[in-house]
Amino acid sequence: MPALRAIYTIWLRDLIRFAREKSRIISMLGQPLLYLLIVGNGMSATFQLSAARVEGFNYLLFMYPGIIGMSVLFTSIFSAISIVWDREFGFLKEVLVAPVPRWSVAVGKALGGSTIAMLQGSILLLLAPFLGLKMSFAQLFALLAVLFLIAFSLTSLGITIASRMETMEGFQMMMNFLVMPLFFLSGAMFPLKGLPDWMDKVMHLDPLTYGVDALRHIMYGQMPALKTLTRFSLPHDLLVVAAMATVLISLGTISFSRQNHN
Repeated sequence: MPALRAIYTIWLRDLIRFAREKSRIISMLGQPLLYLLIVGNGMSATFQLSAARVEGFNYLLFMYPGIIGMSVLFTSIFSAISIVWDREFGFLKEVLVAPVPRWSVAVGKALGGSTIAMLQGSILLLLAPFLGLKMSFAQLFALLAVLFLIAFSLTSLGITIASRMETMEGFQMMMNFLVMPLFFLSGAMFPLKGLPDWMDKVMHLDPLTYGVDALRHIMYGQMPALKTLTRFSLPHDLLVVAAMATVLISLGTISFSRQNHN
């Protein structure tokens, strides 16, 4: 019970902080919208893909799940920055000396960041009708579940890194080095076919690769021109993301449990 209460408290604290930071909500939505409206339209007009010869192909629709994945990626990774923030302002010290297992704090942070990232991604789902995309309630429910799974995996990665960082500047530099490669190597901007061997191997290590692929399966199940550009099967995507989430949250809890409260 103390562990469950700690998980719930940390989760609720993160949600309350998020709800109070209106500027954070707007800024986290701004960059994905910028990519979708400007980069997406620009590339669809000027960049010719071999897949464009497929009847019914639409680059903006192809990019849409990747942009949602981008929103989840940014929100998930940077939600872990609160660990560094709490360390600098002393709140983390109070948490670490509390009579609760430290792993419960890490799990609470992961669930809080995952919930926030899922909500951010779900806001972008409101753009679907404007792109001419119709989805059933079953599809929307499946998308939310996949978004949460992706977010949990990425938030756990952020916690693993943040728990080892002493300063905000160090964490931000690490994230800037990590986030964009995770995004561009996920297949969000281009199909995962016909790539160099080294890039193909790196893509297999990116959890967002499987997450974006799963989103495309769910969104475009009835659109053959777009579904043919998926790389893996939906069960394979979900299994890999779940496995990565399990490994990363395990690493995150171990790393967090080694924190020094002095």
